[in-house]
Amino acid sequence: MKKTILILDCGATNVKACLVDTTGHIVASHSLPNETVTDPHYTGGLIWDIDDIWDKLATCSRKVCGTAENAEIIAVTVTTFGVDGAAMKKNGTLCYPVISWQCQRTEKIEKNINKYFDPEWLYQTTGLQSYHFNTINKLIWLKENRPDVLQEMDYYVLMPSLILYRLTGEFITDTTMAGTSMMTQIKKRNFSEAVLSKLGLSTAIFPPMTEPGSVIGETTREASEKLGIKQGIAVIASGHDTQFAILGSGAGINQPVLSSGTWEILMVRAKAEFLKIPSKEAGVTIELDTQPGIVNIGIQWVASGVLEWLSRLLYPDISEWNSRYSTMIREAADIQAGSNGIMIIPELFPGGLSGKQGSFGGLTHETTRAHIYRASLEALAYYTCYGLEKLQKVGNYKAENVICVGGGSKNPLWNQIRADVLGIPVKALDMKETTALGAALVALTGMGICKNLEEAFAAVESKYEVFEPGENQDRYRELYGRFAEGVFE
Repeated sequence: MKKTILILDCGATNVKACLVDTTGHIVASHSLPNETVTDPHYTGGLIWDIDDIWDKLATCSRKVCGTAENAEIIAVTVTTFGVDGAAMKKNGTLCYPVISWQCQRTEKIEKNINKYFDPEWLYQTTGLQSYHFNTINKLIWLKENRPDVLQEMDYYVLMPSLILYRLTGEFITDTTMAGTSMMTQIKKRNFSEAVLSKLGLSTAIFPPMTEPGSVIGETTREASEKLGIKQGIAVIASGHDTQFAILGSGAGINQPVLSSGTWEILMVRAKAEFLKIPSKEAGVTIELDTQPGIVNIGIQWVASGVLEWLSRLLYPDISEWNSRYSTMIREAADIQAGSNGIMIIPELFPGGLSGKQGSFGGLTHETTRAHIYRASLEALAYYTCYGLEKLQKVGNYKAENVICVGGGSKNPLWNQIRADVLGIPVKALDMKETTALGAALVALTGMGICKNLEEAFAAVESKYEVFEPGENQDRYRELYGRFAEGVFE
């Protein structure tokens, strides 16, 4: 029998179950769509139906377990999106539904956060940039609008732990999710009494903090029957999907990873002892890694979301996406570096890096759609370069290459432009389920099958396509200098 880890992965778009073997191979995978529902207690509010999510995860689990032959499940673990959670009683009853990060009810709270905190102090303590969907803003909303919920609850339970409770009956808080809450001390890896006391709360509202890889219990009879697995299987703590995607990419310390999708997230695993926290205005976010003593320094901006808009605007004649995608790349590859002087001011790619309105410059009567598309790829590569410079300064390291994962890593032209602009190799990872793999690696160490994460990943068959800086390197470094001076300075 092939030993496997069952990964229950709850994303905002899909929920999924994956079976991953000890070499990192995806034995089986099945997903179902996920979506928010309206809040019956608040007009216009959006929530996650945790019962529906649990049912879908169970359906996916039964599907993969039914199709995977000769697979022995030795452990189960859970990853989800960040920040969300719910007030809960010790008997498992929710005191209020899970408020979704997509809900806008906390926008005013975020804008007026200085009612409770000095924003710079809060950033220096927690390492997180201020977004309306941060967990802290949901607690403030409950405090101001539903204080009865806070009085009634025994714990505030973050999203992965809501599912872990259904698996085991145990309450925990995993470190990586805590690190997305805006209520932790980034350098001490625990919840901040100073932050919570300003809200009239205590760290006791959270279940005990648990490190990824810890065995927290076993699957109950009820959970096992629902998932279609044996009773008594070990359940391992994992947590926030971003941290496990980075781990699954094979990134070691000081190895930056660019997750390229609708948003691009550039993140690096760095030693906390060397961390130099910048000012809040730098736009850098710092989260807790899967391993103690390590932090994830990151910066993000919208990327493929804008490219998809451009594709609809400039290539409406090609309806089939794969054909449109290949045409865009082919046409842009024939355009010289610099796109004939076109410059795109990247507030078209929002994320806090420039603070300037978006615009196209340098258009002439000779400009084609290919010029605009290539100029967009170049602008995004400049963003990556600028972000990497920031992360190197904060983490006190020098990058030797960048690993690229996600849908944007499949674009060879974009990868080559990135390498030319950065002046270091870009390694595109040929792997779809990096989050599931990262969670599986942690589970393998937690089960004692591997001594450490390095040994676990060494058994994985990973393939990288490496893009070395090419003939346009000098030209792009010149162009980037002008771009950075005109946009970021």
